Amino acid sequence: MPEVPQDFVQLFLDYLKYQKRYSTHTIRSYHDDLAQFFGFLQMQFGELRLGEIGHNHVRSWLASMKENDISSKTINRKISSLKSFFKYLVRTNVLEETPMTRVITPKISKRLPDFIRENEAERLIGSLKNSEDWKSLNTKMLVTLFYTTGMRLSELLNLKENQLDFGKEQVKVLGKGNKERIIPVGHEVVSMIKDYLNHKKEEFESPDVTLLVTQKGKKMYPKYAYLLVKSFLNTEVKTLNKKSPHVLRHSFATHLSNNGADLNAIKELLGHSSLAATQVYTHNTIEKLKNVYKKAHPKA
Repeated sequence: MPEVPQDFVQLFLDYLKYQKRYSTHTIRSYHDDLAQFFGFLQMQFGELRLGEIGHNHVRSWLASMKENDISSKTINRKISSLKSFFKYLVRTNVLEETPMTRVITPKISKRLPDFIRENEAERLIGSLKNSEDWKSLNTKMLVTLFYTTGMRLSELLNLKENQLDFGKEQVKVLGKGNKERIIPVGHEVVSMIKDYLNHKKEEFESPDVTLLVTQKGKKMYPKYAYLLVKSFLNTEVKTLNKKSPHVLRHSFATHLSNNGADLNAIKELLGHSSLAATQVYTHNTIEKLKNVYKKAHPKA
């Protein structure tokens, strides 16, 4: 077995890219977590062969992160990266067993996601200006589409014009792991998108094929979109702790749940791989039920 595990890290990353079809962002996270882990081992224990790495080495790394006030959520993600890596090594017969079986993941407190209340959301969408200024057009598109479709930032920014079906009033979204899903859109949203596309044709000779573009006709990049949404929410909503595109995705899911949407349907619309990730959106519904119970039940 080779002394240096980096070759196997690359094989693992290639596996994630070509067989699991993970996104570039996800693969970068795995790469960074593994590079950090092996960098720590090198510094603390010198060169170790893969077969020499035990649960105590992993625990030492976790303890060092805890000492540096790294959050439990981040530590859990790094543990998950290691588990996947060593599981891959066992499956490909590089190792007989994984050192992760005796590693315990720290508990994390479940923080309810920030969301905008329904009456605020209606006011918010109504306050978006019908300006022909490109920045305002983009703000309107971003805020409306995040709230009415629940798409992730990366999904919306990568959405191409040919993924829109105006006849069926739906969009085909390419989500995590290149999984496709269909999201319905209302008539008003379709009209807004058509107006945007008309402006786009008038404004630029050969704009990018993605739906949303900057004022130069280039594909919109994450920071540009994030700052437009954050700036708008800062002005319009004073009650939120966090002001980001993800808050609008949370609001989309919460409002569906509050209005009786089936949890499995919400899961499909959000592109979640498991129902566990979607269950957090029942938080407000449960609070409503508690209030109804307290007001209406004689024994409450």
